[in-house]
Amino acid sequence: MPADNSYLIVAAARRRGTATRRRAVAALRRMDANGTAITFETVAREAGVSRSWLYNQPDLRAEIERLRARHRVPADRPVPDRQRASDASLLRRLEVATKRNQQLEAENKELREALALALGERRTADLPHRRRDTPKMKSSAVIGPC
Repeated sequence: MPADNSYLIVAAARRRGTATRRRAVAALRRMDANGTAITFETVAREAGVSRSWLYNQPDLRAEIERLRARHRVPADRPVPDRQRASDASLLRRLEVATKRNQQLEAENKELREALALALGERRTADLPHRRRDTPKMKSSAVIGPC
């Protein structure tokens, strides 16, 4: 019977977790001291950890959110002219989006009609009392809508 060495794996995982946490805390302190913009992305990159790991650490997540709020750039700062969209550009984007919306609505309408037709045909085919026409037996005349 092989020896149970699982405790070694557990110990290695704990050391790795501790080292990861240490790197994240050090990165946060360094970034805060340097006045670097603090986001989950920048901290993850600086510390060499994943963003999802940071989000799953309640204490680090709270600290990142606190520091991010403290360093946040005021929203009333104007956007530079070269980054601002022109009225013509915005209007063109709106026209394209409206046209695409109309195309999707038409496609949805077609698909709904095709589905209704297919379901109706299936329902008719599944009726147990339905007789099939044979050369000797003709079905009765179909009465149209009133």
